[in-house]
Formats: sequence, structure tokens, C-alpha cells
Amino acid sequence: MEIDIITEIDTIHQKANSAFERKDIGIYMSQFDDGIHYTNADATVYDRKDLVYQTEKYFKKTKEISTTYYRIKSSFENEFFTEKIARKSIVFEKGLVFAKKKTVQTEEVFNWKKINGNWKVTAVQVVLEEKY
Repeated sequence: MEIDIITEIDTIHQKANSAFERKDIGIYMSQFDDGIHYTNADATVYDRKDLVYQTEKYFKKTKEISTTYYRIKSSFENEFFTEKIARKSIVFEKGLVFAKKKTVQTEEVFNWKKINGNWKVTAVQVVLEEKY
């Protein structure tokens, strides 16, 4: 059963990553439940409204984004699928003349729950973030 869940979750990640790279806020946000609690590495907590605002702001200041991830570990317990992933994003931020390249590496813990037949992210905690 967990393999089927992983396949479903991977499909959602691929769709969300593609939307993130295209800066498509609607499709990107569709993976998150309305009650999402998103905790940044600096312990700032965002609800869905704040997360939409922060993501749109981020998209506006970027020219190009590319992102990859791999799963470090996962478990399924009490209707929740929990996974820890490592993500690497290459971001080109808009500048006056040139775009500035930035690499962002994170480790994130995702909590997923099947809601109305669809897997949704109910919580994210960014446990590590490095930028260079």
C-alpha cells in the first residue's frame, strides 16, 4: 500500500514542481490543504493566505527557477503520509541588468492526508535551509 501512496505523492510533487518552475500559483497551491501550516526554517509559520502571498512575491522577483528533490524517508500512520525530502533549487533572481544565480538547498517534512479522495499537504516544516 505504501508504494501506491508514494507513486501518487510523486505524481503530485512532479506536477507541483513543474508549476513552481512555470510560476503557476494556482496549480502549485493545489497540492496544499486549505488548513495548511507551513513553517519556514526561521520558524515563521504561514497559513494558506500567507503562503499564497509569499509565493507570489517570490515568483515576481525571479526570472527562472529549476528544482529537484529526493525522498530521504517516509512513513504512513493514522491516515497521514509523512515524508522528509531534500530539495535543491537553482533560482535566477531579477536584477537591473543581469539575473543573479542563487542555489537553495532544503530539507522539508511534509504531512499528507487524503481529503475527499485527493492527497493534500496539511503541514510543511522546513528543517534546514542553505542558500549560496
